[in-house]
Amino acid sequence: MPGYLIRTAIWLLIAAMLGLIVWLSGGNMLAERWWRGGLSVSGIVWQVDNATVDIAGNWQELGADHLLIQWSRVDDVSFAGKGQAGMKQPDWLRISREPWAKHVILGLAGYFDEKRARENALPLARESAALAKTSLPLSIGGYYFPVEVDPTWKEAPETMKAALALLPRPLWISVYDSANIGARPLANWLESWLPRDVGVFLQDGVGVEARSPATARKYADVLEKTLGRDRVKVIVEAFRPLSGGKFRAATAEELLPQIAAMQGYDIYLFDGPHYLGKDEVLKLARLMNRP
Repeated sequence: MPGYLIRTAIWLLIAAMLGLIVWLSGGNMLAERWWRGGLSVSGIVWQVDNATVDIAGNWQELGADHLLIQWSRVDDVSFAGKGQAGMKQPDWLRISREPWAKHVILGLAGYFDEKRARENALPLARESAALAKTSLPLSIGGYYFPVEVDPTWKEAPETMKAALALLPRPLWISVYDSANIGARPLANWLESWLPRDVGVFLQDGVGVEARSPATARKYADVLEKTLGRDRVKVIVEAFRPLSGGKFRAATAEELLPQIAAMQGYDIYLFDGPHYLGKDEVLKLARLMNRP
């Protein structure tokens, strides 16, 4: 088969797949947007560590101009200009000039280990309140408290309400559904205790193969109806599981249905520096029909 026929067949297959996702998530508007102007994402997440301290990328090719910094202090190591001797710090001034970092949500104090973070949520909140006062040359439009919640954490309502009360606004946390209790029970659980001036980043669960893009969209829609559109953003997981509890970067073809399904929401890709290199970004941008 000639090369151009193969390419045409591939594009038709992608279009059909997107159309199915759009139909499952509520209409033809997204398909029309894809054909006319391309898909887009709002931003990327940066899980700061020593390996990515010199963050660099071309995520603006996907439409990203927002940056969610997962934390500015992790495991008692500060990346907010007060690092330990010998520890390299991010070049915050250079980062502030990047097209993908025009708007920043600054993550505060956390731990890599989720159990440890939850057990220390109140001390982390106190550290975070102090960190939020640090002067960084960034356009900071809000803060993120990096203690993730899900309904299996029975102490979350009491612990997080006390912790969040110590922190500045606008404020965000992230939520996932590891037990697959469903969109409505998850939304009801959050509504029962989450302060009304705190928003959520919904982890789509596709990267860990917990649900399909269409099901993830239903979760977002239920949360939006329960909490309000301005309190819901979506984290699209840009990875896939490997054996031994490790992960690999998702391919552009794998990411496309996730991004298509969540159009209309503020989409943040997790995460840019670890999973979305420059070549894969350009490939994804072509599949997204970016202008």
